[in-house]
Amino acid sequence: MSRPLLEVIALDADDARAAQAGGADRLELVTDMAADGLTPSPGTFAAVRAAVDLPVRVMLRAADGFSAGGPEGVAVLRAQAEALRAEGAEEFVLGFLEESGQPDVEAVAALDAATGGGRWTFHRAIDRAADRDGLRKRLAELPGPDAFLTAGSAAGVDDGWDVLVAEAARTAAGEPGYEPLLMVGGGLRLDHVPGLKDAGVTAFHIGGAARPEGWHGPVTAGAVARWRTLLDG
Repeated sequence: MSRPLLEVIALDADDARAAQAGGADRLELVTDMAADGLTPSPGTFAAVRAAVDLPVRVMLRAADGFSAGGPEGVAVLRAQAEALRAEGAEEFVLGFLEESGQPDVEAVAALDAATGGGRWTFHRAIDRAADRDGLRKRLAELPGPDAFLTAGSAAGVDDGWDVLVAEAARTAAGEPGYEPLLMVGGGLRLDHVPGLKDAGVTAFHIGGAARPEGWHGPVTAGAVARWRTLLDG
């Protein structure tokens, strides 16, 4: 059985090197965490790609919030995806909702096509969806999504615990819409890990938890290694 997946948010090549040294399996590359993570530049991606040999999932998000910004916003995101692909990006992170809380399927499908068949994670927009189950089943019609990043609630893992446990069971059962990987992140703490593993969760995502000094400081190998050790224990 493979070990649990540990994904770490990186902002630059130094973060990427520290995450790899600490035992991360994959990176989520973003910029501007003050806006909860936006699309990084192709140059930043190229620097990270040159620094490590981990898989890198690149955020496609142009503004804070979960709106794609209409046709103009989608056009910007498509151009960003194409520029990143030209630098070698193959995996992405995205997710958009309409004002009603329903998935913006048109925007998501357009970005799915822009990834050129790459795999991608639907991020924590799911935690603000009006219908989580319905969102999953609508996105199952697209070829690209192979993971959902979720805390089970917009308020974080503590509040979303029961949802996460229930979705882990549905994922294990292979229910329609639940085939993608369930990756837990958002207020995730080390003390959550044993119970989530017992529930069948096999993928974990950390951001600030990899940065002892907070978001103004870098990822450290030691912080990542503590998660790696616990996940493998």
